Amino acid sequence: MATTQAKTHKEWERPIVELEENVTKLREAARREKDEKKRSEYELQADRAEAQSERYLRLLYSNLGPWEKTLVARADKRPYTLDYIQAIFTDFVELQGDRRGFIDHAIVGGTARLNGQPVMVLGHQKGRNIQDRQLRNFGYARPEGYRKAIRLFEMAERFRLPVVTFIDTPGADAGVEAESRGISEAIAAAIFAMFELTVPSVSVVIGEGGSGGAIGIAASSRVLMLEHSIYSVIAPEGCASILWRAPERGADAARALRLTADSALEYGLIDGIVAEPVGGAHRDPLGASASVKEALLQNLAELRIQSPAVIRDERYAKFRKMGQFDCL
Repeated sequence: MATTQAKTHKEWERPIVELEENVTKLREAARREKDEKKRSEYELQADRAEAQSERYLRLLYSNLGPWEKTLVARADKRPYTLDYIQAIFTDFVELQGDRRGFIDHAIVGGTARLNGQPVMVLGHQKGRNIQDRQLRNFGYARPEGYRKAIRLFEMAERFRLPVVTFIDTPGADAGVEAESRGISEAIAAAIFAMFELTVPSVSVVIGEGGSGGAIGIAASSRVLMLEHSIYSVIAPEGCASILWRAPERGADAARALRLTADSALEYGLIDGIVAEPVGGAHRDPLGASASVKEALLQNLAELRIQSPAVIRDERYAKFRKMGQFDCL
């Protein structure tokens, strides 16, 4: 039997939005009211409504389940890679193309400075309107995107630049054209290129971390997740379609997949969780960016004191331990 569930973030968060809209209306009514007594009444009502809204928001976000976190990770206004680059880095110079005749806009990257230090930064990029989403292929990277990433990894290694990657993709492009151009080989080659890095590398899952499309640029020395992001071998709806022939059972699949940051940390798949502002990164992008920047600086500083050989060997050992069991 299918589990009743909100299908989108907007649907799930509608009660909060309605409370916030009520606060806005009361504030506007107070601003327009000329009678001082009535204006004070409107302001008092607005204060009470705002306090109620904040209490409800904190309560709601203090007890998110796997499916709710999936919806938050997909929120339309959640910061994307370019938003974090703009907020955290300076002197960003985008580099495009895989040098094989193709350009993929679903992965963006280039050189930048983090607190004055040169780095190589790249990540998945979704879009906020129809045109941009089509340009970015809705965050589904094609083979040329991963080959561009390889080029940037090799450049970072050559010039001894630390690597920062942002993960936010439902998965790699599985279309016929992507298959014909070797999407699986491109992802494998990107993972191999990351394992060869001897410079510090940090990856942050900022939204959806979907399957091979995510791991292709996430084989870093340190992998972090934002509090309300997800990391999984498959989207919950896809899992439900395969197991139960019922995509509407996404909530059940999300629980079974253990795709939250807490679960990923428990299983040793990631190295840390970055706290989000109350209500999620989409409600306070600058606050979320500040937390991500602090985490990047801390982890890069810890990695910088390690020798190149130690960086490579410890990363290899970390990933080799994943999936090991003490008993069956």
